[in-house]
Amino acid sequence: MISMMLTLCLGLITSVVSGDETINQTVDPNLKLELSQRQDQALSGAVFARSIESMDVFHREEAILAEILKGNIPGFLRELVAVETGMTIEDTRYKLTFFVMPDYISIGSDADHFLIPMTPILAQKVVDHMGAVLPTRKMVDLIWNASEVKLSPQPIPPSPEMVTIDIFQEHNSMVELSRSLFISEHPLGSLVSGHKKDVVLSNQIISKPDKVIIYGWHYRNGEPIQPLYSGHVNWYADYSHGIRIILNKCLLNESVIELSQILKDPLLNQIISDEIGVMETTRYDTARSNYR
Repeated sequence: MISMMLTLCLGLITSVVSGDETINQTVDPNLKLELSQRQDQALSGAVFARSIESMDVFHREEAILAEILKGNIPGFLRELVAVETGMTIEDTRYKLTFFVMPDYISIGSDADHFLIPMTPILAQKVVDHMGAVLPTRKMVDLIWNASEVKLSPQPIPPSPEMVTIDIFQEHNSMVELSRSLFISEHPLGSLVSGHKKDVVLSNQIISKPDKVIIYGWHYRNGEPIQPLYSGHVNWYADYSHGIRIILNKCLLNESVIELSQILKDPLLNQIISDEIGVMETTRYDTARSNYR
């Protein structure tokens, strides 16, 4: 499996880094996220965090969505990273390349950004807007394995405050400090993992439609703190949750196809899912009534 930096821009020749070799190649213009440009007057991560401190979950998530729709996300998150995997199925070799944000989604600028936990309700709205999907458990593992920067998890003792913006900010500062230790060798835009649990796709979404499914937060030895878990309600998000944005369009043996199609294919789903059978749904319910 190879991690490659890939700038997904219309009609440009881009550099793909694979090992020690840099190759120029034309990128399919369809392989990009739907994102607005960040405006000069957009709020910094710290200012935005303060602006939502007193909001309930519903209004907080309305504010988060508004910032994302306005394009208030850092520049380094716009350059997707390609992750390759492959599998031989019934004597046919399949090579799959999917494209991911290099870090969990944040609000703000490169210099001042706020890693923002979300409920699956909001996360689904965000990926729908961007032409993206959430990862499966297997994809989380693939991304961790491909990551140039593997941060150690930094849990905060459980308390009722772990769902508050104050604790979100505290953890954000902890991650920022940890990330700074690698910044000279691996600048912003390098693929990074280990500092958050992922909100993931799973067939448990069908059997437990009022729950969020989470997984990950890998130790540096590759073992996740969090096995696949569905114990929280779907309007829950705490400081440890992160949203990894993955472009729905991918390359299967160099042909463009959607990850959501692969997940529902009875043969191909096993390339990116370790659950038994096809993925019955590739999205969470976004109805407002899900909030409590």
